[in-house]
Amino acid sequence: MKNLLTLLIILIAGVQLSAQQDHQYTQFMYNKLLYNPAYAGSRGTPTLTGIFRSQWVGFDGAPQSGLLSFNSPFLTPRVGVGGTLSYLKLGLQRDFHATLAYSYDLVAMENASVRVGIQGAVRSLGMAFEDAQPLNIGDPSLDNQQISDFYGNVGAGIYGVFLNQFYVGFSVPRIYSNSLGLNSANNPISAKEYRHFYGTAGGILPLSDDINLLPAVLIKYVENAPIDADININLDIRQKVTAGISYRLGGNGAGESIDLLVFWQATPQVGVGAAYDFTLSDLKDYNGGSIELLIQADLKKPSKKNVFSPRFFL
Repeated sequence: MKNLLTLLIILIAGVQLSAQQDHQYTQFMYNKLLYNPAYAGSRGTPTLTGIFRSQWVGFDGAPQSGLLSFNSPFLTPRVGVGGTLSYLKLGLQRDFHATLAYSYDLVAMENASVRVGIQGAVRSLGMAFEDAQPLNIGDPSLDNQQISDFYGNVGAGIYGVFLNQFYVGFSVPRIYSNSLGLNSANNPISAKEYRHFYGTAGGILPLSDDINLLPAVLIKYVENAPIDADININLDIRQKVTAGISYRLGGNGAGESIDLLVFWQATPQVGVGAAYDFTLSDLKDYNGGSIELLIQADLKKPSKKNVFSPRFFL
């Protein structure tokens, strides 16, 4: 009975995840390179970011993901380069993703920047059948091995910062719709890699000399699915501690989750963050929420140009 209940819940989760093939992170405002190659180099300093996410804690086979990204100006402040390594583990599925990004600032004014970017990507998508232990349960239909396939793709985006306070971006990280499947060439294709469209916007609104309001939104769209979005409000205190709340659309009416976030600028060059998601969907009774941890490091001191405001946010 327990196994049957678990199977039913996984099927429900599969329906909810089918519209969102890309990796999902609550702390998206610190992680823009994953969604938009034009962000590369925009902070004006070499930056390394690492994130680990455990979704639906306590739910067997729930998603777990991780990411390591780097971006930096290259030779000139107008040119940026970057790269990401990410993985997603969902049940027996194993998804590894690597990208290289290039951006160029078309404007490069004192109070405005408009970057365009492109990226190349390689993706390994597979199934770890050995984790199902088919030999132990006597299921001859499963091989006791991991099977995977590789796919290439390209993406593009645009990212602008205005008045040194507001940003807006639009991107398509994977333009080509690959056919996905582990069947032989004589069999029909079982799945397709759909284009995901992302829009981001945010700003820094000073409330006093020591306090800033940081609204941000990430809008997500993929064909044959409703528009999805993460809506966030953070409060920055003395450019040292940032705390806030997010609401994620989705689920089955009330939304997918309510999220609490905190970020601590431990040193001028290193910051750490954490997020906890309270599940609102039908899965709320079967898990302990989602946990996300982040570390971000500037590999050299940022320029004075960026000291006026929370650098990590823009």
